[in-house]
Amino acid sequence: MDFNSYSISYKEKIANTNIEKVKDFESLIEKYKVGQDSKTQRHFFITDATVASLPIMQNFTAMFDDDKCKNDCLLILGSGEPYKIFETVMTIVEKALTENFSIKDSFVAIGGGVICDLTGFAASIFKRGIQVDFIPTTLLAMIDSSIGGKTSCNFKNQKNIIGTYYPAKNIYLISDFLKSLPDIQIKSGLAEALKAAIISDSELFNIFKDKKDLIDARDPESISQIIEKASLVKAKIVEQDFYEENIRSYLNLGHTFAYALESVVGMGVITHGETVAWGIGRAVTLSCQKDYCSESFKNQIFSILEAYGYEVKAIPPIVTGGGVSERILEAMHKDKKTLNDKIRIVMPKNIGDIIIEEVDDKDILAALK
Repeated sequence: MDFNSYSISYKEKIANTNIEKVKDFESLIEKYKVGQDSKTQRHFFITDATVASLPIMQNFTAMFDDDKCKNDCLLILGSGEPYKIFETVMTIVEKALTENFSIKDSFVAIGGGVICDLTGFAASIFKRGIQVDFIPTTLLAMIDSSIGGKTSCNFKNQKNIIGTYYPAKNIYLISDFLKSLPDIQIKSGLAEALKAAIISDSELFNIFKDKKDLIDARDPESISQIIEKASLVKAKIVEQDFYEENIRSYLNLGHTFAYALESVVGMGVITHGETVAWGIGRAVTLSCQKDYCSESFKNQIFSILEAYGYEVKAIPPIVTGGGVSERILEAMHKDKKTLNDKIRIVMPKNIGDIIIEEVDDKDILAALK
């Protein structure tokens, strides 16, 4: 064949994700037919030690003997951000290979954002892609990290620097998991919900303003409203921009600052949501510095952040040593969203009015001092 060049046109194909509220975990055991012989699909369940020890999980884990129940398998990993590394992804893949799972089977993540991210990543690379389902067990995972198909792990102390786009086939929400969730994890999830409110939902923003006492008391109706509204914000955005070529970048509000802070203090030292809340404060400060938002809007955001107990100081007291602003800035330059050595920052101008801009280092430093 005599030719100089040619192109191949691929049609983009992204699987749909079904999000469903489920009454209790026993219903999921029945849905997955755990322990039954009459099924055509095997399931590889992945969770962590913290989730596996919850009372809600005991009937399920008791069904497995040496990690096996009929043709299904259970893998219990270590808990928390220190385990969100490539080696853990390979642990999942190795176990799936050992147990001879096929591309017609499925991985099922039962856990928070770390477990969902790791399992999704492993599923995306195992035999070039196997079905993955998520059963999120934290508020943050229910409203944010389980939705949208971003999978990842940390590498060289860089947050989510390795990963793929690979959406879950099913996401099952069980509110009973929230009953045993520590306050610090509820607080972490609420920060992502506040982010969603600022990006796109004034009604959700008003819930944060007007229902703090109910939210603090974990009022089921208020928490349910937050989950529904925040998850819909993300769902609608990723439907329009799955590969983050445009408006999906809005979901990074607060995150460039947050990831840098996590890198500086160490992964897992602070919850992800707490760093996001601090990052929102830095982003709105920067927005006000550049005259994109009003002083009153900035004060309104800071009032909510303070009311819910989030850190609002430019330099969080948890960061020790000197040159903190410069160290955070250096970490921001390593962020995967940085282009041509320019740091791209998502800034709110008002509720539902967002701008993304490449920002000079001197302006970022001003927001960090």
